[in-house]
Amino acid sequence: MAVSDVLGEIVAPLNTVLFDFGRDAVTWAELLGFATGAACVWLTVRARIANFPVGIANNLFFLVLFWSARLYADAVLQVVYLVLAAAGWWTWLRGGERRSARLMGHASARTVVVLLLLAIPATWGLTVVLARAHDIAPFWDALTTALSLAAQWLLNTKSYENWYFWIAADVVYIPLYFAKVLYLTGIVYVLFLTMCLLGLRSWRRQLAAGRPAAAADLVRS
Repeated sequence: MAVSDVLGEIVAPLNTVLFDFGRDAVTWAELLGFATGAACVWLTVRARIANFPVGIANNLFFLVLFWSARLYADAVLQVVYLVLAAAGWWTWLRGGERRSARLMGHASARTVVVLLLLAIPATWGLTVVLARAHDIAPFWDALTTALSLAAQWLLNTKSYENWYFWIAADVVYIPLYFAKVLYLTGIVYVLFLTMCLLGLRSWRRQLAAGRPAAAADLVRS
């Protein structure tokens, strides 16, 4: 039996349709992606390191969802997120001084500018690739990908500025997923956007109070 057939049998239960939401046939993959995605963002708002393993589970569910929907760019992005989440998990645990837990802080202005500048050629290059792959929204998919990768990079370093990039990406993602008839996922991203705004406020308050998350807070779920 081919590897693809084996993988197909493994993920088949996740592609079981549970109910229809408008024109969106909601599967286990989409529903579990909804739940783990919401949990991941909430844990991030609270600066809990558990956001990374939950996020990895979310990446796997969305990988199945997007691949089954033939949204290959979104599917490949989940693999990239999974690798970055593993790196971020390690950084939060051992990325501080003398391999201690990393504390919350601000990214330098130079880092933010570099990420913004890198997003321009990244968006252009991905737009070309996705257009050739007959993606239904190559530019917007490319833009959200570039913004999300920058946001994940900042999150991995526990930088407050990650929230601005996530918010920018979510503002585009919401209408994009509705256009792709993934209504439940679109609603998820409305929730994500709301929680990102809460995260922005929560992290700002912690930094202003001079209480960046201590090591004890990181391991508490």
